Parts: sequence; C-alpha cells; structure tokens
Amino acid sequence: MKRWWTTVGALAGALILQVMLAPHIAIGGVIPNFPLLVVVTLSFVEGPSSGAVAGFVAGLLLDLLSTGPVGAWALVLSVTGYTAGMLSENLFAEGWLAPVTVAIIAGLLADFSYLLAVTILGVGPAFWQSLVQSVLPRALYNAVLVVLAYPWLARFLRSDRSVKSFRRLA
Repeated sequence: MKRWWTTVGALAGALILQVMLAPHIAIGGVIPNFPLLVVVTLSFVEGPSSGAVAGFVAGLLLDLLSTGPVGAWALVLSVTGYTAGMLSENLFAEGWLAPVTVAIIAGLLADFSYLLAVTILGVGPAFWQSLVQSVLPRALYNAVLVVLAYPWLARFLRSDRSVKSFRRLA
C-alpha cells in the first residue's frame, strides 16, 4: 500500500455507502456489498498482502455494523482479497474484462462462503433458501456494480496515475 490514504478513503467511502445508500437501493430485498468491490479492486491493484489486510479491516467493520457473528466477514474478505491478489499477478495483460470477470466470481464465492460460515456457526438462515433468494441475486447485483465501478475505482486506487485510458488499468 504505497498510498495508504487512498486505500483508507476508498474503504471508508465503501462503508459509508454500505450503511447510508445500500439499504435504499436494494432491489427485491437484495443489498449490494460495496466493501467487497473495493477489496477485490484493491487486491488487483496492490497485490495479495494489501488485499488481505484491506479485506480483514473491511470485513471486521462490516461485522461490527451488522447483526451477524463478529469475524465471519473479516475471514471471508481476507481470504477473498488474498486470493484475488494472487490471481492478479498471473491474469492481466491488458484490458479490464478479465479483472471484472474475476471480481464477479470473487463476489459470488465471498457471499457463498459467508453463507456457509454462518450456517456452520448455526446463526444463519436456511441455507438453500438463502442461496437462491440472497446469494445469487446479490452476486448479480454486484456484477452490475463491478462493471460500472471497476474502471473508476482501479484508477483511483492505482499509485501510477499516468494512465490515460481505461485500456490498461491493472
């Protein structure tokens, strides 16, 4: 994290959006996960270590703001950030289609992992019902948001600001 203040700003902005905006833009009761989008994008830009740290911080703050068990989102977002950062080292040549695709898959796996964690802990909703009514629609919602937000967010989080187009972001 060469420019830590952009990371802190992006995570703070995502948490503020999660608390203040996300409940009001819910579609069919499905709320997007803004911190997840920031963690995955940061992992692509900065690498696995920064992604894991940012994922832990964002997840812990999400846990403290929600009614779920403390630590579940922290664990899930840490692993998601680290894994997305590891993939970024071997994945990107040019363009933004590959990072967006990986971000969509990472979002789906993160929501599924959280559902699995709360189910194992015995505090979650019915697994299959929640998978169909919450996890899959949220993955679709986050997919639309990541397509819209990734180019702008990646540009904001990059330490090298000399990029003139969205063609080469990660």
